[in-house]
Amino acid sequence: MDLRYTDEQQAFRAEVRDWMAANVPADPLPSFDGGRAGFEAHRDWEARLNAGRWGMVTWPEAYGGRGLDLIRWLIFEEEYYAAGAPLRVNQNGIFLLGPTLMEYGSQEQKARFLPPMATGEEIWAQAWSEPQAGSDLAAVRAKAVRDGDSYLLSGHKIWSSRAVMADWAFGLFRTDPASERHKGLSLILFPLDAEGVRRQAIAQINGETGFAELFLDEVRVPAGNRVGAEGEGWRICMATAGFERGLMLRSPARFQMTARRLVELYEANRETCTPAQRDAVAEAWMAAEAYALSIYATASRLIAGGSIGAEASLNKIFWSEMDIKMHETALAILGARAELLPTASAAGDVGRWLDGYLFSLAGPIYAGTNEIQRNIIAERLLGLPRG
Repeated sequence: MDLRYTDEQQAFRAEVRDWMAANVPADPLPSFDGGRAGFEAHRDWEARLNAGRWGMVTWPEAYGGRGLDLIRWLIFEEEYYAAGAPLRVNQNGIFLLGPTLMEYGSQEQKARFLPPMATGEEIWAQAWSEPQAGSDLAAVRAKAVRDGDSYLLSGHKIWSSRAVMADWAFGLFRTDPASERHKGLSLILFPLDAEGVRRQAIAQINGETGFAELFLDEVRVPAGNRVGAEGEGWRICMATAGFERGLMLRSPARFQMTARRLVELYEANRETCTPAQRDAVAEAWMAAEAYALSIYATASRLIAGGSIGAEASLNKIFWSEMDIKMHETALAILGARAELLPTASAAGDVGRWLDGYLFSLAGPIYAGTNEIQRNIIAERLLGLPRG
């Protein structure tokens, strides 16, 4: 891997930076989990990104992208976060389902679902987990019964990200109840306004509703909404999980920006900081840079024809635990001020650290708990026997 940027890559960075400077909203948008107004404001932002052909730069031009490689996507992400651009309300679609459709979807599915995904016209939720199938995804009980040219979906999904206000969801369903746990599962796309779908919001610790329970009662969807062959859902979802854990969902730029803010916080409070806090800030900076180099190496390998495998679990553990450590360091530097809420007028940037810390605690849980990731590492990377 050549660590130097080419002239073309530098020119691309300048183009992204100029566009962001001219288009990023001057004031932060309301949270997309806080209510319909914030959700729709972020949908409008997705449309603005797409108008500039920045919605997902790695996608083919026919689907709203620029056909660029992953290195330029990483450059884009660095400039995106540096500009303070809004979080992506359609991250489940563009970062998870989108790459999955590129690899496993039919031409009809790509043409139908990718363009409105890129524009934000259709926002996607992830509907995998169930009350008895969280990290143990193979325990899925929700079923899809074939009925002519359709499937009838029934079951109970929980912790479905963005499902409160999203338009569509991609879910894992058991199409062959007689098969073994990891077999007989299929990935099926379904609209959240379909007859038989009931949504129930789940309030987070901050009062916002980033998740929902989904109750499905014989929801009829076309058989053409199944991604890949029937019974291939587990294999396809594991590929999606690779995108989620190892590359797309948490780009290095997110943590590099947090590390940069942490250094600024330390500089502003240097006189009251302890040597241990100083060292923790330095370690956070180094960890963020190390993660970035690792992802650049992964992107280079993929460009050369490689794939994401079980090593994605290493990345997931690293970034989720790094995120917590960075926010814990910030709260230690702030001391009692760390308890100021983000809405407090006197809080300023202080409240953002508390909000970020609360969210970071979910990192070791979503995208597969870190305990499960350690099992994957032990079995598939180290070749250790199952306990």
